[in-house]
Amino acid sequence: MDAPAPADTAPAARPATHAALDLEHFLPYRLSVLSNRISQTIAQTYADRFNLVITEWRVIAVLGRHPGLSANGVAERTAMDKVAVSRTIAKLLERGLVQRDIHGDDRRRSVLELSEAGYAIYDEVAPLAQDCEQALLAHFSDEDRRQLDGLLSKLGKGLERLTGLGLPED
Repeated sequence: MDAPAPADTAPAARPATHAALDLEHFLPYRLSVLSNRISQTIAQTYADRFNLVITEWRVIAVLGRHPGLSANGVAERTAMDKVAVSRTIAKLLERGLVQRDIHGDDRRRSVLELSEAGYAIYDEVAPLAQDCEQALLAHFSDEDRRQLDGLLSKLGKGLERLTGLGLPED
């Protein structure tokens, strides 16, 4: 009996009748994979120590920076699915890391804020995350960092145009 082919073998050639997408050079794919790998690497620095998964840290980070958001506000700032945000918030509420209050002007709207325990984790993890960012960018010159920041801003503007949220440039 023949042994199974190794997992890293190239897939069968694509029939000429199908569309071609050079996935390894397709920007959204590359950004997604890179973002996931970076997030997973950073997550290793806080996962064991604080028993947090990536989605929990993202919610904590957003609420640490922008207290008083609604769950929808957290979803918008993180670009996470509303269901995933809702589940994550429920877990953080259960652990006592987030507290929910009623918005002062609108009794139907609840707002979220980190509890003291949540801020304690935020205050420890935020510098670790910044250290990871510094290590990631250590081989970048100051000019490289400025260019990267500018390119990311341009991608954001391109996304606004793509989604119809922004005005086309002159």
